[in-house]
Amino acid sequence: MSNVVSISDAIQSEGPPSEVAVRTLAVDAEKLLNMVSSVVVAPERTLRTALLGLFARGHVLLEDLPGVGKTLIGKTVAQSIACDFKRIQFTPDLLPSDITGTTVFDMRASQFNFVAGPIFANVILADEINRAGPRTQSSLLEAMAEFQVSVDGDVKLLPEPFLVIATQNFAESHGTFPLPDSQKDRFLVSIGIGLPSPKDEVEILERSVHGMPEATPVITSARVREMQSTVMSIDVSTQVREYIVNVARATRQHPAVHTGLSPRGSAALQRAAQCWAAFDGRGFVTPGDVADIASSVIAHRLMMGPGSELSTEDTVAEALESVPVPA
Repeated sequence: MSNVVSISDAIQSEGPPSEVAVRTLAVDAEKLLNMVSSVVVAPERTLRTALLGLFARGHVLLEDLPGVGKTLIGKTVAQSIACDFKRIQFTPDLLPSDITGTTVFDMRASQFNFVAGPIFANVILADEINRAGPRTQSSLLEAMAEFQVSVDGDVKLLPEPFLVIATQNFAESHGTFPLPDSQKDRFLVSIGIGLPSPKDEVEILERSVHGMPEATPVITSARVREMQSTVMSIDVSTQVREYIVNVARATRQHPAVHTGLSPRGSAALQRAAQCWAAFDGRGFVTPGDVADIASSVIAHRLMMGPGSELSTEDTVAEALESVPVPA
């Protein structure tokens, strides 16, 4: 019997629909998390944060040292969903048309036909995204922000759900092109994985001794769309919205910050907090949800001032400490 969660399986007949939807979302998200963690040895919080991009209609940037499992996380999340998956290996000679597609002239029919690129899939793994040039990197901007691409004057919609999981090695500078701030801002969350503990590293060796395990689908793309709609319906009170705005203002006024969180970043923080609350089976956002996920949403969006020795993560922590938490 297939272990894929269907739409009919996800709908129950008891309880108010909104409460049922949120409760079922939490259960299905946990199934997906368990499948990913059966393959990837990483902290549960790291994997749970990686799922935010999927259900909050955002994208995920995995930044860390080579060999700590960034690509494996992206690949495993994609394998755990019954959807179209494409992996794009970014290299200096990669062209925008290699991603979006191009028009090709059909001599027999005497007409131009569009040949879709790998961007036309539900989950895109943009591996080592900072190895491609700025022009190629920018070809993802429209797709990530508006879920569409423009080719030869025509706008073509991307399939839903649509998720970009990008990886980059921040410790390596040779042959790389740093992501511009506008590109980073398109990622809902940025995650660092870190080196595993000795116990976790032993577990990695144990799992890979006969070859790396692979995930199987536990959820359908149609169910993902339902869960995305549920996340967007999570209630955010006026007090929580004001708290988000105050945190954003605290980053802008921080003496070590050149450019703080933008209004678009504030909206991203609200959406991530909605999803974080839904993972917990709640239909409303608390200030604690905002604080829990703030660093993953805000840190990569901050531009630090010249000569600043404070990390973006510490800056977010100081901003949170300076803002009163609503009762």
